[in-house]
Amino acid sequence: MYQALYRRYRPKTFHELLGQHHITTTLKNQIKNENIGHAYLFSGTRGTGKTSAAKIFSRAVNCLDSQDGEPCNKCKNCVEILKETTVDVVEMDAASNNKVDDIRELREKVIYPPTNIKKKVYIIDEVHMLSNSAFNALLKTLEEPPKHLIFILATTEPEKIPQTILSRCQRFDFKRIQSTDIVENMEKITGELAIEVDREVLSLIARNSDGAMRDALSLLDQCISFSENKIEYSDALDLLGIANTDILFTMIDNIKDKKLEDALDSLETINQSGKDLNRLVKDLISHFRNLMIIKSSKNPETIIDIDNIEKFKTQAEKMSIEFILKSLNILIDAENKGRWSGEIRLILEIAIIKMVDIEEELSLLERIKRLEEGFVPRKEVKIENTRENLQTESVVEKPREKSVATPKKENIKEEHEGESFIDLDLETISNHWDIVLKEIKVKKVSLYALIREGKLNSFSNNQLEINYDEEFGFHHGAVNKEDNKQLVEEIISKYFNIDIVVDFSLGSIISNKSKEKEKTDEDAIKEVIDFFGEDIVEIE
Repeated sequence: MYQALYRRYRPKTFHELLGQHHITTTLKNQIKNENIGHAYLFSGTRGTGKTSAAKIFSRAVNCLDSQDGEPCNKCKNCVEILKETTVDVVEMDAASNNKVDDIRELREKVIYPPTNIKKKVYIIDEVHMLSNSAFNALLKTLEEPPKHLIFILATTEPEKIPQTILSRCQRFDFKRIQSTDIVENMEKITGELAIEVDREVLSLIARNSDGAMRDALSLLDQCISFSENKIEYSDALDLLGIANTDILFTMIDNIKDKKLEDALDSLETINQSGKDLNRLVKDLISHFRNLMIIKSSKNPETIIDIDNIEKFKTQAEKMSIEFILKSLNILIDAENKGRWSGEIRLILEIAIIKMVDIEEELSLLERIKRLEEGFVPRKEVKIENTRENLQTESVVEKPREKSVATPKKENIKEEHEGESFIDLDLETISNHWDIVLKEIKVKKVSLYALIREGKLNSFSNNQLEINYDEEFGFHHGAVNKEDNKQLVEEIISKYFNIDIVVDFSLGSIISNKSKEKEKTDEDAIKEVIDFFGEDIVEIE
């Protein structure tokens, strides 16, 4: 009868238990020094060796010829436990035996001493599944156990176990197994089975096992059944429902380059090939996680275990950390929605569209920062904060003696008080636009930063159109909010003394204004003054 690989190659000694040296060393020392506890809690993710360690420990404490705390697996006691013919080592599944009556029955049995071995061992798997009443029934036995009895509790969710139980156990936390250890173990197994397999395939399986040796061996078992003597990388991809890493790289490059149709075509190709789209979301999250680590760490090789790290580094160079983090947030949100929806393809398509538009949704602070950097004039400009006495200087060329700063206006409203605008047109609005912007800045500086990127396009029937280029999509969306739009209309209408409706458009259109001339040094200085206020800018 065929036996699954994870059962056939289950560790039989502490030495064979992968990745848990911190636990096996302690347990062996306890056995050597005869300092054995009465209750242990083994916790950790699935497939990391909790049950295997419990079975090894049950043999080691009863071994007649133990060497360095290891079971010999040859003596009478070890053989009986291995063959599961003894009644003194009991493995119990708490998921199906979780009632208080099950624990009461167990309590009645544990009081009797072992029949032919040293210690009676009870291994309770998935112990967190016990009911509260069952835990209470178990508590008394854990508190005052017979000398011949050892409890080993195993769980993947220790947080669900009552503190009264935890406090009476020696707790050991099992780590996820490193991918390198999983690959080495699978290489050893495939070698014994005379199966030809590339390390690339084993690395693929290891990465998708999430640190669980049992999961890795189950996937390997599946691949062996498919191709028998030789496992090809393409076969492993098809069988495991994993997207080819080359397709992932291409899809993410298309997203970064704003090639939406190409990115959606890649998704369609993956979908048509029968891949699990929920698996694809996880693969994309893992891919962006690798990019994040590479982008933010000096030594990413110590954190992530991937074969083609140079390819990841090349792709990471093209991206900002903000783009990577926002993409991760979008994909994690898509993964959460996909769990409760049958429309995973639609969810993924929406996620891709959002990622393509990420750079159009830069925060207002980032836009202002870029704005400030773009308006540093090729002269010496001193920006002085009189309250904090802070000065910042930028020198590129020798300053002129003549100042081009505009005279200070104490009150813009007083300057134009009583002025009437007959037959108002776009040219008149343009001539007064700088003053209107200052009015907006006084009222709401964030709105000023938004509207100053727009361009006056047309005016007719008391309707003013302000246009934004495609790159200012964020500004267009923010200024179009009801409260912002209302405040703009109020300020403009009050200034020109007529009711004006403002429309904000987005995209390249032909402006009624003549092409703006290239900004001179004086224009650049004027924009700095407009942005920061002439009362804190000094031109030298």
